[in-house]
Amino acid sequence: MRDYQRVADAVAAEIAAGRLRAGDRLPPQRRFARQHGIAASTAARVYQELARRGLTVGEVGRGTFVRATDGPAAVPALSDPPDRRVNLELNYPVVPEQAALLAGGLGGLLRPDVLDSALRPVAASGTPEARAAAAELLGRGGWRPRPERVLFAGNGRQAISAAVAALVPAGGRLGAEELTYPVLKAIAGRLGATVVPLAMDGDGVRPDAVEAAHRSGPLHAVYVQPTLHNPLSLTMPEARRAELADVLRRLDVPAIEDTVWAFLYGDTAPFAALAPERTVVVDSLSKRLAPGLTTGFAVAPEALAPAVEAAVRAGGWAPSRFALEAAVRWQSDGTVDTLVQAKRGEVERRQELVRRRLDGFAVRTDPRSCFCWWDLPPAWRADLFVAAAARHGIAVTPAAAFTADRHRAPNAVRLGLASPPLDTLTQALATLAALARSSPDELVAG
Repeated sequence: MRDYQRVADAVAAEIAAGRLRAGDRLPPQRRFARQHGIAASTAARVYQELARRGLTVGEVGRGTFVRATDGPAAVPALSDPPDRRVNLELNYPVVPEQAALLAGGLGGLLRPDVLDSALRPVAASGTPEARAAAAELLGRGGWRPRPERVLFAGNGRQAISAAVAALVPAGGRLGAEELTYPVLKAIAGRLGATVVPLAMDGDGVRPDAVEAAHRSGPLHAVYVQPTLHNPLSLTMPEARRAELADVLRRLDVPAIEDTVWAFLYGDTAPFAALAPERTVVVDSLSKRLAPGLTTGFAVAPEALAPAVEAAVRAGGWAPSRFALEAAVRWQSDGTVDTLVQAKRGEVERRQELVRRRLDGFAVRTDPRSCFCWWDLPPAWRADLFVAAAARHGIAVTPAAAFTADRHRAPNAVRLGLASPPLDTLTQALATLAALARSSPDELVAG
C-alpha cells in the first residue's frame, strides 16, 4: 500500500470512529505533512484521496472540511448529538401507512406452494403476469407500453446500466443534461462511456445542444429526465419534447428516458410517446413503494430490446421473482395507486414547508417534486455550505454531484425533502435558512 493511501486510511478511520466529525476542519496540508512525517506532495495526495472517497470537501482559501456521510435518514431534533443526522441527501418518499398496506398484499404470497414458485429464478423478461402489471403501472397520459416490450432488472440503477450498456459501446459518447442524476456518471464510467454535457434552459435540455454535441463527435445515445428532472424539478413542455424527438430522429440517436419521479407529476405522457421507436424508458418501484423494493423496469422498442435484455443477462442484473410476484399483487389490489396518492399529498405538505421556510431565497422546485435546487447567496460557496450544514447535523448535496462537466459546478445545493419526518424537516429548513443568512466567516472562525 502506498504512503498516501495508508495515511488516508488512518484519517478515514478517525472519521468513522467519530473522532473527526462532520464539519471539522483539517489542518493546512503543510501542517498535516509535518504532523504525519510525510512530504507535502504526499499530503496533497492524501487530501485528494479523501475527497475522492467523498469524506471531505474543500474551499479555496478556507480549508478542507469533513463531509457529512451516510447515516440514519432522520433525527428527532437538531439539538441531539452531532452523530444523529438529518439526511437531506437521501430522498425516498415514505408515508406512515405504507408498511401496513404492503403487508396486506403479501398474505397469499407466503403460502408454501406459492412461495416455492416465487423463490425460483426469473429472466429479464419476467413473467406474463408481471409484464401485464408493469405495463399498467407505467402507463400514463394515454401512453401504455405493450407488455411484451417490458423488461425487468434488479433495481432502477441496473435498468439504467443495462440501457447504457446496450446503446453505448466502450469508448462511446452518452449525452446527458448538464445537471444530471449522479449515478448515471458512475454507471457510464464503469462501462467506459464518456458523458457529454448538454446545455439546458428553463424548458430542459436544448435540442440545438444535442445537435452541437453530435457534430463534435457522434453521440451513441442521450439520457434525459423530461418529467421532474433531478435535481432541477423541471418538466419539459410538449413543444420542447417534440423538438427533441425531431432532432433525435434526424440524427438517428436513441434516448434513455428516466421516469422514476414521473409518478408524482400526474397523467402526463412520457417522451417515449413521441419517439417510441428509439426510446428506452427506465423506471423502478423504489420511489412508488419503498426503498427496499428494488425492481427496475426497462421498456425497449423492438429493435433495441434484444440488446437491453442481453445486457441485463451479461451484467447479472436479473430481477427477483419474489419482488415481481409481490408487485403484481400490489398493483392488482390497488396498493400502488393508494400509496402514489398518499405520497403526492405528502409532497404537497413538504413543498409548503419549503415555501415558508426558504421564502426570499433563490429556490427552484415544483409543487409535485420531492427535492429543491437552492442557488446559494453570493457569500456562500456550495462546498463550504455543505460543511457548515454538517456541523448542524444536516446533510445536503452540493451541485458538483450533479454536474456532467466536472469543471463547471453552479453555486447551489440540492435538498431532498422526502425522507425525514415533517417536524424534523421543518427544523432543518429553518436551520439552513438561518445559516444561509449568516456569514461563512463565522464557520472559519469557529
